[in-house]
Amino acid sequence: MGLALDEQKDSDKIFDGSGLTFLVEDELFERTKPLKVDYVSSPMGSGFSISSSMKPAAGCGSSCSC
Repeated sequence: MGLALDEQKDSDKIFDGSGLTFLVEDELFERTKPLKVDYVSSPMGSGFSISSSMKPAAGCGSSCSC
C-alpha cells in the first residue's frame, strides 16, 4: 500500500477533508477498509501516515512495506 499522485478514475472512491482530496482505488479500498490517512509531525520528520486493518499477504516478512 502506498501513496502516489494520480489522475482520478471513474471507479475511484473520493474523500475530501481539511482542504485535501484523496482518491482510493475501489478494489484497494474494499481490501483495506477501514483506511486511516493522517498527517504526523515528529522530530524525525513529517508526512502522511496510512494505516488499515489489512493483513500482510502470506510469506510477507516484517521488513515488507506492503
